[in-house]
Amino acid sequence: MEKEENQNNTSIDPSQEKIEESVKSDDNLDAENKTETDQKPKEEVKEPTLEERINELEDKVVRTFAEMENQRRRFEKEKEDAFEYGGYSFAKEALNLIDNLERSKHVLESDDKLKETEALTKTLEHLDIIKKDLISIFEKNNIKPIDSLNKKLDPNLHQAMMEIEDNTKEPGTIIQEIQKGFTIKDRLLRPSLVGVSKKVTKKEEKTEENHENSENK
Repeated sequence: MEKEENQNNTSIDPSQEKIEESVKSDDNLDAENKTETDQKPKEEVKEPTLEERINELEDKVVRTFAEMENQRRRFEKEKEDAFEYGGYSFAKEALNLIDNLERSKHVLESDDKLKETEALTKTLEHLDIIKKDLISIFEKNNIKPIDSLNKKLDPNLHQAMMEIEDNTKEPGTIIQEIQKGFTIKDRLLRPSLVGVSKKVTKKEEKTEENHENSENK
């Protein structure tokens, strides 16, 4: 019995032998790879020279000062605009006073009961005085009216609302001012609403000629 047990203990499973051989071969491959890796020369990281470091720092300092200067200029420009044009919205709204004065004058002048009365004359005079005072106050604050009549249409200052046939004026000449425009310093506060001249069409010219001929007859 003892001999049989010894024989069983000394017997080796063939599958166990294959596993052990596989593990040994993997260990050998790892050892070879490690040896090859150790043999490869390591890439040296090139340290920047002192001169290169100084140049890099100088470049950073120059860029920082440039950004600071740009920010300072932007701040100065914003501060200047706020001082120069801070009342832009208020000025634009205040122009309604002049518009309302003009409308009031037209209403009074169109009233048949008031026509050619002393009351109307005095009222219109007072309205003109108020309007002149307002414009004077505006001009002291660099808010000035735009000259439009008999001027060439300028899209930067005028807005054409209609075309009026007129052969006595060069086409594009302003012959009617519907609403006065204003500027504040070098900026447009609001454009002038105007009517500009255009040439009479040939059809209408012939009609006028026929009308004149019939009158002469």
